[in-house]
Amino acid sequence: MLTLYLYLCNNWCMISSVITVKLKKLLEARGKSIFQLHKETDITYPTLHKIASGKGEGISFKVLEKLCENLGCFPSDLLFYEPNPAPQTVKPRTVKVDPEKPVSKPETPQATVSVEGMLSTVEVAKRLGISERTVRDNYKNKKLPHTKIKGNSFVSEADFEAFKKNRENL
Repeated sequence: MLTLYLYLCNNWCMISSVITVKLKKLLEARGKSIFQLHKETDITYPTLHKIASGKGEGISFKVLEKLCENLGCFPSDLLFYEPNPAPQTVKPRTVKVDPEKPVSKPETPQATVSVEGMLSTVEVAKRLGISERTVRDNYKNKKLPHTKIKGNSFVSEADFEAFKKNRENL
């Protein structure tokens, strides 16, 4: 069933009623499928599927007219209005943005896996004073040998020292 929420907004939003579309019930009563209705009305199948499954966000008067003509019903047979007895009051969410700071995605903390005698990508980047991306690029270009353990890359102390010396000689 399609459910539409009507909002009255000022500083607070109040959900005042719910409108439900009873397309599936009407199709079952008439022995029709969504595909058959699509062929008969030229309404796109995805539109009909969204309406019938309740995932649609609205319905145009043109679509409503075609449905009523084909199913031999009135809009009141297709739409059901149910007043909400206890309206819910919802405070709008506000987000503060600092105009000085560029907007970026929040960093997700990664699981820390430590292996004795091995350096993680983060540690290698810190010791060399470069970004983690540069370290990963060196992995890809096979300039810095690494080992993958549980989805994380690690560099042995010996490989790190060799890489560091080779980098200094350049």
